[in-house]
Amino acid sequence: MKKLKFIDLFAGIGGFHLAFHNVGAECVMASEIDIHARKTYEVNFSKLSPKLFNEDMLKGDLLKIPVSDIPDFDILCAGFPCQPFSQIGYRRGFLDSHENRGNMFFEIANIIEKKKPHAFFLENVRHLLKHDNGDTFRVIKDVLEGLGYSFHYKVVKASDYGLPQHRPRVFMVGFRGEKTNNSSFMFPAKKPLIYDMSDIFQGECEKQIGFTLRVGGRGSKIHDRRNWEFYRVDGSVKRLGVKEGKMMQGFPLDFVFPVSESQSMKQLGNSVAVKAIEEVAKQIVQYLKVKNLKYEGILSMKDYESKLAYV
Repeated sequence: MKKLKFIDLFAGIGGFHLAFHNVGAECVMASEIDIHARKTYEVNFSKLSPKLFNEDMLKGDLLKIPVSDIPDFDILCAGFPCQPFSQIGYRRGFLDSHENRGNMFFEIANIIEKKKPHAFFLENVRHLLKHDNGDTFRVIKDVLEGLGYSFHYKVVKASDYGLPQHRPRVFMVGFRGEKTNNSSFMFPAKKPLIYDMSDIFQGECEKQIGFTLRVGGRGSKIHDRRNWEFYRVDGSVKRLGVKEGKMMQGFPLDFVFPVSESQSMKQLGNSVAVKAIEEVAKQIVQYLKVKNLKYEGILSMKDYESKLAYV
């Protein structure tokens, strides 16, 4: 089977890119509006995915990219803007007019409708589920199912897949040509921690699993309810830095930040937890391979589970 292709929308510093690259897929276009994040993205992926840059496929504002200019792809990935739905924001949802953030889901739907990829993988804050009494999430589900896709979702913590950070996020996955109730896709089982906060700080940390990395609120004292960056290690208070943040988010230690320390922490706080994305990405890729083998008679749930173990 030829290598699956994906596009990386609202790409940030490339958490989706790294995860899907690790499971053998190829990024054919990325879009990120923030100039500082694009700089970090280019520095880290120009060697990993040179074709993307040779063909000038790292783009800026998604709303300025004609759908006709997007290359064909198999999987759409998007950690679309969460500020309209987050607990700490205004929770304006689809009504958020700042940089058209609230309308970005409909741009995703427009791309899916016109390009008809085999699958999508979306990520957002868990509060999306309850926004506007659940109506916002129902709209998202109804729109995607109306485009001919199944719709699967799960609230996933980074710690569910090996990383010592809470970071609850809702993952949404769907496949073209399937009905939700008849789809046999399953989210992967939870995995044990790869390392804990003591390993990250290289000392005895009072917390095994760390706080969720955030964008704002830096400098809150260790006992402040808003604190997310200070930990007690070997009896002393230590502050989370870029190295520790990379490990908590699942980025390799050689991942480079060509920006200031404050920008680096902001970019990490905005990123996805790579290992969590990677485990689900692996499941998506395996599932698409199995779907491609349906002509061999792999049709039942039992057959799918059996075949999945060997793909």
